[in-house]
Amino acid sequence: MEYTSLGSTGMTVSKICLGCMSFGSEEPWMLDRQESRELIERAIDLGVNFFDTANAYSDGESETLLGEVLSEYDRDKQVVATKVRFPVGDDHPNGAGLSRKTIEQELDASLDRLGMETIDLYQTHRVDPNTPPETTLRALDDAVRRGDVRHVGTSSMWAHQLARRLRVSERESLVQFETMQNHYHLAYREEEREMLPLCDGEDIGVIPWGPLGQGFLTRPIDALERTDRGDPDNFHNPTAEYVRGGGREINERVEELAEEYGVTMAQIALAWQFQNEYVDAPIVGTTSIDHLEQAVEALTIDLSKSDVRYLEEPYEPQPVVGHE
Repeated sequence: MEYTSLGSTGMTVSKICLGCMSFGSEEPWMLDRQESRELIERAIDLGVNFFDTANAYSDGESETLLGEVLSEYDRDKQVVATKVRFPVGDDHPNGAGLSRKTIEQELDASLDRLGMETIDLYQTHRVDPNTPPETTLRALDDAVRRGDVRHVGTSSMWAHQLARRLRVSERESLVQFETMQNHYHLAYREEEREMLPLCDGEDIGVIPWGPLGQGFLTRPIDALERTDRGDPDNFHNPTAEYVRGGGREINERVEELAEEYGVTMAQIALAWQFQNEYVDAPIVGTTSIDHLEQAVEALTIDLSKSDVRYLEEPYEPQPVVGHE
């Protein structure tokens, strides 16, 4: 395993963050308690020390399953991140959003489910248009001062929205967002226009979600179209979203280089992330131990500068995906 510093937090994290959205029973494809345990334990064996979940993942079940397994290990060696914004369980007027009330009650619930006294990284899960940034940041600042949270981060938004929140933190002497969890991969690079340069200039750690384009970069397009995710009726169809803007040719070039290197397409796509100057640690979500092991192996792939240019060359601007 390779490790890196996470933005300005000073924390050292594995260059792979294990995404935990697949833990629980909300969807048929999710991992049950034993399967989740096996995946988490294998991740730890491989040197992964960075885990990302959210209160809304499987209505809190993901946090519970992650907490149960990590409780059997040295807590000081793990970096745990979770998120707040979307409702958990039965929705009610104050069950979602980023108000002080919602943050405080959901933070208490997350701490309880995780079985932890402190969360290493607490992130806002998208923007809440109904709550002023000042209110949210004061609540987060208080959580850090109480010792419930060590660092705070955020997720997909417009660069001007992040800039405003950084300005509020500076003006009001409040805790500042130190990480950005945004949507970014070879076939979707709109973040390079403003968000990633902003994060680089402010020393904000970047932990992209969906680094494989929800499967788009893991197999040839023809094969992808035969999967459940490639079904045109799927509300989030990666083939439809990423094939535009040069995506088809990018997919073909990933396949070509994978054959040349003797690795999988997913490993080429991840190797591009690992060598990206903006990226600290991509969030790799998987339901397969084999795929997790392949992700770790991808750390050893050294793409040449000409390979990187070859992969990036077909990209064309496309509509924003991941936030409104």
